[in-house]
Amino acid sequence: MKAVKIRAQVWTFNALKEIRKNLPFPLLGIDSDNGSEFINNHLFRYCESEGITFTRTRSYRKNDNCFVEQKNYSVIRKVVGYLRYDTEKELEILNELYQYYRLFVNFFLPVVKLREKIREGSKIKKRYDNPKTPYERVLECSEIPEQIKERLRDECRGFKFVCLKP
Repeated sequence: MKAVKIRAQVWTFNALKEIRKNLPFPLLGIDSDNGSEFINNHLFRYCESEGITFTRTRSYRKNDNCFVEQKNYSVIRKVVGYLRYDTEKELEILNELYQYYRLFVNFFLPVVKLREKIREGSKIKKRYDNPKTPYERVLECSEIPEQIKERLRDECRGFKFVCLKP
């Protein structure tokens, strides 16, 4: 997560590059809406040169956008609300908050994943797995190298220490 001064493509592009530096593993894809801050030749060429899959919602298909922005409410809006943040100081505070909140969401906030959908007549039954944090899911994944898992364990231990200080 990264707050930007304005949604101009230059700020969005710089934020993307900064986010990539902090990811524990390579960024494989970007799913964007149709905003001009994302849909531009500069970002498309960058993704192409870096081997990043770049997809966007279909024009005039308003139901697509919910999949791209599904975490905006549950992750961002619950914490910072809907107000505008215009000053440099507000932007600085938001980005500091995002650094801690990113850790909270990934290390301590469990989510469920859809395992299967079964159609029974006109009804669809959904089955979910047990709630786990994204961190737990990464540790369970056999495709993630042990070096990355150890880096995440260290980061989690450091975050717990910060949170538990009196």
